[in-house]
Amino acid sequence: MVLTDEQKIIIESKGDIKINAVAGSGKTATVIEYAKARPSESKILYLAFNRSVKLEAEKKFSDKGLNNVRVETAHSLAFDHIIRRGRNNYKQLGSYKTYQIKELLNLKTDKQHHTDLIIANHINKFSSYFCNSNSKKVSELDYTAVVSDPAAKEFVSKHYEEILQNTRQFLAKMENGEIDITHDFYLKKFQLASPSLGYDYILFDEGQDASPAMLDVFVKQKATKVIVGDTHQQIYGWRYAVNSLEKVDYSSFFLTRSFRFDEEIAFVAKRILNWKKVLHPELNFNITGAGNSNKLNTRAFIARTNLSLLVKAIELLFDKKEISSIYFEGNINSYTYADEGASIYDVYNLYFENYEYIKDSLIKSMKNIAVLEEYIEKTNDKELKIVLDVVKKYGRELPALLKRLKSAHVADEDKNKADMIFSTVHRCKGMEYDEVTLANDFINEHSLNKIIREEGTENVNSGGLSEEVNLLYVAVTRTLNYLNIPRDLMPQSKINILEPEPEMKQKKRHSVKSFWNEYEKTKTETEKSYKLQSWGAYQSWNEQLDDELEILFCKGKSLNELAEHFGRTKNAIKKRINKLELYDKYR
Repeated sequence: MVLTDEQKIIIESKGDIKINAVAGSGKTATVIEYAKARPSESKILYLAFNRSVKLEAEKKFSDKGLNNVRVETAHSLAFDHIIRRGRNNYKQLGSYKTYQIKELLNLKTDKQHHTDLIIANHINKFSSYFCNSNSKKVSELDYTAVVSDPAAKEFVSKHYEEILQNTRQFLAKMENGEIDITHDFYLKKFQLASPSLGYDYILFDEGQDASPAMLDVFVKQKATKVIVGDTHQQIYGWRYAVNSLEKVDYSSFFLTRSFRFDEEIAFVAKRILNWKKVLHPELNFNITGAGNSNKLNTRAFIARTNLSLLVKAIELLFDKKEISSIYFEGNINSYTYADEGASIYDVYNLYFENYEYIKDSLIKSMKNIAVLEEYIEKTNDKELKIVLDVVKKYGRELPALLKRLKSAHVADEDKNKADMIFSTVHRCKGMEYDEVTLANDFINEHSLNKIIREEGTENVNSGGLSEEVNLLYVAVTRTLNYLNIPRDLMPQSKINILEPEPEMKQKKRHSVKSFWNEYEKTKTETEKSYKLQSWGAYQSWNEQLDDELEILFCKGKSLNELAEHFGRTKNAIKKRINKLELYDKYR
């Protein structure tokens, strides 16, 4: 492996460090080389983001003969200490549904408006908020601070004391072994136990989306500590994650060269991240594209929401018939369920009053669709809202459409053979594809500025808006080669296009000098002020752009200057010059 200067500096570093690595910059490879450079007798722990990353990392370290490296996730490490080696006979459960919490705590309130279920929903979220925090007591936290939706916030404020006391009771039941414990709970137990892990080096991956509880465990270790991540890939704030790269005072290092995509994609990625400067004026970053892939084997459609994915899949499969096989990242069935476990079929049956077919207890308890809509509003359950939106959009056609979708879905092992891979940003994080097409459901520059203008910089949720921009950045940087992006999502341009007068286009052009002199006589202020609204890299060549290229070519601009001006590669500029036969005309 040929190392860059940035990688060499990191590998040779001493003491606690943090590495801010752009998408595709080889951070895992760098961390492996860092571990390889440490003494062979060193005990090293690598903390992976999730189970799939853990399995992949185990293989990579093993292939390099680094048997002194233990790979774990935060939860697997906590499970080993609290469940496997712990003295308490805890029984673990993945998560609780709202309806289960209501029954466990015997909540009885205004049944007409399902106040008990709404309170149970917030108890569940408050519990998760505490378990992922570094606080020792529930009372140290203000749950209203993490409730952003106005209607939900108003409800929580009105019922805060009841929500707080029941959250404490819910956690106490888990602590006493009266009910099964959640994954978040044993992680919290792990943090509160202040464990000493006994490693010489700890490598913490995906540090931009760290649980505050796990970060607290990490920073208290006596080992040499390395945090690696990408500040601009922080997309799990809604799960109460924090950017550890900004929380620790370690020596800073950077990986700015992406081997995944070329400079053209890097240019767009940088322009998108620049949007955040209205929220964070001090923001400073660099991305260089060094990829050179020409493959076109895997094609992906990436969206912000499940609804956009289902709509696009139905359109391409059945309406336009452009594809015949599909693959949904993370199992297609997961796209038809809300976080609470209610399926799209349950909501469908409630919508059409087929009550006898509803299986989910929460949906079954709803008298009608209006009650469900009220529940969604007061809990800010975004996943359930998306499910309802899908039902409303397709109505009675939905079951048949979903059945046809599933019949077109390929098996996991044939994923790369699918005509199109569909994924939300959260599910494709860490993935890469030869061609990426984006849905038009991300925040754009106009919307971002409008929100800031209307709410004011002091009142706006800067963290939430930054994360929305990050989602688009993550989606854009999944591509190895081609990117198809809606015009609305393209960064606004400051490029001025000089457009010759119509009569100029009819005149014969023989030499650079005569052509440029003629243009200088006819140009106007109107021509100078024309503003390109979409970056040239994604705008088809047209007569207007061809004229501009010819003018700048005649002016003696180099290929590098032309590529930078139009936001295209040098090769693309050269091809267009040859197409227009400009070399034959003027040189």
